[in-house]
Amino acid sequence: MNIGVIGTGNMGTILIEAFLDSGAVKADQLVITNRTLAKAFAIQRAHPGIAVVADAAEVVKQSSIVFLCVKPFDIHSLLQQLTPYWTNEHCLVSITSPISVEQLEAAIPCQVVRAIPSITNRALSGSILVTFGSRCSTICRQTIDDLLRRIASPVYIDEAITRVASDISSCGPAFFSYLLQRFIDAATAKTAITKKQATMLATDMIIGLGELLKRNLYTLPTLQEKVCVKGGITGEGIAVLEQRMNGVFEEVLTKTHEKFKEDVEKVKQQFS
Repeated sequence: MNIGVIGTGNMGTILIEAFLDSGAVKADQLVITNRTLAKAFAIQRAHPGIAVVADAAEVVKQSSIVFLCVKPFDIHSLLQQLTPYWTNEHCLVSITSPISVEQLEAAIPCQVVRAIPSITNRALSGSILVTFGSRCSTICRQTIDDLLRRIASPVYIDEAITRVASDISSCGPAFFSYLLQRFIDAATAKTAITKKQATMLATDMIIGLGELLKRNLYTLPTLQEKVCVKGGITGEGIAVLEQRMNGVFEEVLTKTHEKFKEDVEKVKQQFS
């Protein structure tokens, strides 16, 4: 069974490398293409055995499962171009959040899945948000679940929580990387610590925090209680955060939902 990938930008490349690193897919099972073929050939050089083909139609012809990793506003026209090549046996996996499985099913005759990845999947970790279309067979569902489970924890979601789930699992790494970088910058600006030292300590801290949570040694609230001794130094820092962070993430979610709604409306016009 061949796995096709149309689009080898950031997320397409992450999926390819995660599938290979996990052993879920062998290089000679992958058929890939990209608008700029040089990017696809660069992946092939790193992973000999991958087949690079000239266009998306050839990916569909040679693959049973096709991951569509292109920008949301490019999808409708691409699906139209590929109309003659889809069969009922194909499974299309779209990774973009503004386009629903219902819209995809209305455009093409095959089985459809939406799987929204996270950069954490590159480390064979984190969640991947999954919604199956109504035409997906039991075999298709099991095959996709088995494949995705090798690189992440599949979380099955309804359309109603698509955006907020994506904010947490997919945008979250960028949000918290930004906060961590600001913490490092403040430390180097206010004290004698070097950026290299602060970065090392912050990196070790965040990895250790993840391990504590992964092993269920603490919940987020109990972890804070253990570190934040009443009347202690950590408590003084928490007091500042409580004051300054009030409403910040509510505003972040407002902005992401506004942009999502805008994208959904643009996509709706294309698919109507």
